[in-house]
Order: sequence, then structure tokens, then C-alpha cells
Amino acid sequence: MAAGQLRTVRLWQDKIETEVAIVGNGPPLVFLHGPWGLRNDHAFLDLLADGHTVYAPKHPGTGDGDPEAVHQLDDWWDLILYHGELLDRLALGAPALVGHSFGGMLACEIAAAMPQRVSRLVLIDPVGLWRDDMPVRNWMILSQDQLRAALFADAKGEASRNFFDVPAETAARVDAQVGFIWSQACTGKFVWPIPDKGLKKHIHLISTPTLIIWGAADGVIAPAYAEEFARRIANSRVELIEAAGHMPHLEQADRVARLVRDFLRA
Repeated sequence: MAAGQLRTVRLWQDKIETEVAIVGNGPPLVFLHGPWGLRNDHAFLDLLADGHTVYAPKHPGTGDGDPEAVHQLDDWWDLILYHGELLDRLALGAPALVGHSFGGMLACEIAAAMPQRVSRLVLIDPVGLWRDDMPVRNWMILSQDQLRAALFADAKGEASRNFFDVPAETAARVDAQVGFIWSQACTGKFVWPIPDKGLKKHIHLISTPTLIIWGAADGVIAPAYAEEFARRIANSRVELIEAAGHMPHLEQADRVARLVRDFLRA
């Protein structure tokens, strides 16, 4: 990650310690990470930081200092209000909001509940809707080989190798593996057993201009869902990313970052 800072703030009546990675300089952009934590997203954040100050909070429980923090939040309403408090603490009035996967679902909920707090919205392969004819795969129960194939168009490519790589040193390797699992548990609390928690009832309240980015080979949530989101969000458009699965911001990072920057400058 380029030179930046890691800021720690205490929220939720001082019960949750939250780590926020901050990089770049310019108009504010908040990035909400997916189920696997923030550890693999830093190179993409550096690309977004070309022209923006990027704030990337770690989901409660996934930071280094407070792994039990997630237990302070009971449901989606808690999670939404917590993020509103986080925006206040960071003195961010109406930043651009970029969310990937679980973070995309969270970004939708924030934009629907607090439209005045979001200037522009970018969704990268978000979960949150459900079709019985195209069920979203439960990434938490897939084997590593199945997960590789679901997340990446090229399961043996560089992006996949980097994502699943763990340190050689034993203690560091164990820490990485535990963090990978615990991040899924902390986010999974809010989407288990299926990521259909009522977004369809209030997604129409999203009024901010929205860019929907989708990997054409997404094996977690079918690319047809991109049009489902676009149909329900006014003033939205879709960009399909070839040679990318559920992680287009890693597999085709330059193209996705360019699309985001151009959209936010428009």
C-alpha cells in the first residue's frame, strides 16, 4: 500500500474499536470491503487514491485490536447506524461510497437509509438480492478449490495466487488463515444463511447516481444480477468486466479503478 495512515477510532458508546486505512489526497471516497476483509484490497485502494482521499474501514471484528467488536452489533439496523456514526467521526459529510460484495450490500443499505450521506455510489459485484432461479452461492461453505473457481475467472492466475497466498513463517501463516476465516464469520453474521435480508424492499430509495460493476465470470452471484440491481436503482448503469470473476477489482484492477475514477469525476 502507498504511504498512508491507519487511524483508530472508538464508536458505539466506546464499545467498538475501528481501524480505518486512509490513503491519497482529494475528495473523500469510502471503500467498504467484502467478506474476506481488507487485507487483499490495498493495491486497489492505491489506484483509487489517484485523485481521492480513500477511507477504508475494517468491518467490526476484523481489525487487529478488537476481534470481539462484531458482537456489539445485533442486526442490519445496528450496522447501518454504526456506519453513520463512523462517517460523522471521520467528518465525512457525503463522500462517494464504493462497496464490493458484502460491502456493496452494505453500501446499498446506507445509501437507501441515509441518501443525503452519499454523493455517488459504486457497487462491485454486490450481494443483497435473491432469485430462486439463480441462487447466490454460499461462499462460506465452499472448499478452497471451489472458492478459487467462484472468485476468479482465472483460478490459477496471479490475482488468485495473491489472494490465497499465505506467509511461509508458521505463526504468520496461522494468523493469516485465522483472519481469513474470522472475516467471513464477522460479515457472515449479517447474511447467513442467504444474503437476502430485505434490501429489495428499500433499494428503490437509493437516489444517488450509481455505477454497477460486475465480473462477467462471477461464480458467486450470476452477472444477470447486475441488471436486477440496475432495474431497481434509478439513475444507474452497468459495466461488465470481461476476464473477471467475483473480484474484478483484483483481477482487472486498472480497468475497474479507471471506471470508478471516471464515474466519480463525471
